[in-house]
Amino acid sequence: MIPTSTVSQPVEIGLRIIGIWPNSSILFRLLWTLGIGTSLTFQYYYFLTHFSTEELPNLIDSLSTILPHSLLFFKLFVLWINNRIFNDILMAMSNDWREYSSMCVMIDKAVLAHRCSKLTISVYSIAVLLYSIASVNFRRQADDVCRELLIKMKFPFEFCKSPIYEIVVCMQFVDLMAISSAIGVLDALMVTLMLHIGGQIDLIRQEVEGISFQNNKYDLPTAIVRSLITRHHKIITFSENIESLFSHIALMQFISNTMIICCIGFLIVTSLGTDEGIRMLVKTVFFYIAITMEAFIFCFAGEYLSNKSKTIGDAAYESIWYNLKPQHCRVLLFMIMRSQKRLTITAGKFMDLSLEGFTNSLKASASYISVLYAMY
Repeated sequence: MIPTSTVSQPVEIGLRIIGIWPNSSILFRLLWTLGIGTSLTFQYYYFLTHFSTEELPNLIDSLSTILPHSLLFFKLFVLWINNRIFNDILMAMSNDWREYSSMCVMIDKAVLAHRCSKLTISVYSIAVLLYSIASVNFRRQADDVCRELLIKMKFPFEFCKSPIYEIVVCMQFVDLMAISSAIGVLDALMVTLMLHIGGQIDLIRQEVEGISFQNNKYDLPTAIVRSLITRHHKIITFSENIESLFSHIALMQFISNTMIICCIGFLIVTSLGTDEGIRMLVKTVFFYIAITMEAFIFCFAGEYLSNKSKTIGDAAYESIWYNLKPQHCRVLLFMIMRSQKRLTITAGKFMDLSLEGFTNSLKASASYISVLYAMY
C-alpha cells in the first residue's frame, strides 16, 4: 500500500491520545497531567524517604524510573505550549505531499519512516514487558515481607497484602506501558520529521542536478528559479521550526539520558555474579537498549540534518552554474553560500546534536558508573 503521509497511523493515533495533534481534546492533556503527576508524587516520596547511601541500589533503581516520567512530562508540556509551531510543521508536510506525492523519493522516505516508527514503539513496549516480568512477584510471602512493586513508590496506605498488591501492580504496569508508548511515539515523530526533510532536500538536489540536462542552451527558466528559491526557503523554515520545537527538549533529553544510562549500567554491573543477576539482566538490558536508542535517535537526527543540508550546496556547486546567465547564476551562488551554514538541531542552543555528542554521553555515563560503583 502506497503511503499518503510521512506520519504513520500509529504515530498519528499516539499524538492524538497525548493531546498534541491539532484539534485534540483538552481532556487528554488533563488525564496525562493527572496520571504522570500522581505517579511522580509517589515516586519522589519514596526517593526522599529512602535517601541514604546504605540503600544506593534501591535509590538508583528508583531514579531510573523517575527520570523517564519527569522527562516525558517536560516533553509534553513543551509540545503543548508550542502547539502552533507543531501545527505549522504538519501543514508544511501536508503541502509537500500535495505537491510531490507522486515522487519516488517521498514514497521511499514515507515507507522508511513508517517502518522506523513501528520498530521504535515496539522496542519500548518489549522493554516494559520484560521489565515487568522480571520485577513482579505474585507469590505469597511471609507476613512480615512485602513484595516488590514494578515502580518504587511509597503510598499512604498498606499495599503488601492481596488483592491490593495485585491491583497496584496492574495499575503500575498500565502506567509504564502508557509512558513507554508515549516516549516511543515522540521518538518516532522525530525520525519522521528528519526523513521528511531529508526527502525534500533530495528533491531539490535532483532539480539542481538536472539543470544541465534540461537546458542545453544554459538558460534557466524563471519557473525553475522560483521553484528552487521557494523550496530552499521552505526547507530552512521547516528546520527552524523543528529547532524551536525540540531545542529545549533535546537539552533535557541529553542530560536525562546520560543519568538514566548511568543508573541502569550501575544496576547491571552490581548484579553480575549475584543470585539476582539473571533476573536483573532480564529486567534492565532491554531497558538499557531502549534508553540508549532514544539518545541515539536525537543525536542522529541532528547529524542527519546537518549532513543533508550540506548536500544542497554540493549539488549546486557541481552544476553548470558558471555557464548560466548572470541573474540565474546568482541564484545558485546564493544557495551555495546559504548551504554553508548547516541546518542543525541544538540542545538548548548550547551544542549541536551529533553522533560525537552521543559518544560523549556514553563516555560520561561510564565515568559516572565508576564513581557510583566506588561509592557502593
